[in-house]
Amino acid sequence: MADVKLVVVYARPIDVDAFEKVYQNEHVPLAVSKLAGKTKIVATKVLGSPQGVPLFYRFAEVYFPSMQALEACAASEGGKEALAHAVKISTGGAPIFLVAEEETFTFA
Repeated sequence: MADVKLVVVYARPIDVDAFEKVYQNEHVPLAVSKLAGKTKIVATKVLGSPQGVPLFYRFAEVYFPSMQALEACAASEGGKEALAHAVKISTGGAPIFLVAEEETFTFA
C-alpha cells in the first residue's frame, strides 16, 4: 500500500525570518507532540526557482500508516490545534492542505 500523507503548503511569508523563528520554535514542536498516529514528518524549504521568486515557501508532509489514521488525527483535538496553528502562522496567505498518496520510484 502507498504511503498516505497530509501535505501543508505555505505561501511565501511576509517576513521570512519571523516565520522561520515561529515555525522552528513553536510549530514543529507542536506538530511533533500533537499529531497522533504519524510515522514521520518531512519539512521542505523552497530555496529558489528558475522562474523567479517562488510563490510557495515551505511544504510539510506528515505521513500516516493509513487513511483512517490520518482522518483520526485530523479530527482529534491535537490535530485541530496543529492545523489551526499552521493557519495562524502563515502570513503569506492561508496554507493549502492536501491529502495525498505517495508513490516512490527508486533507482540504483
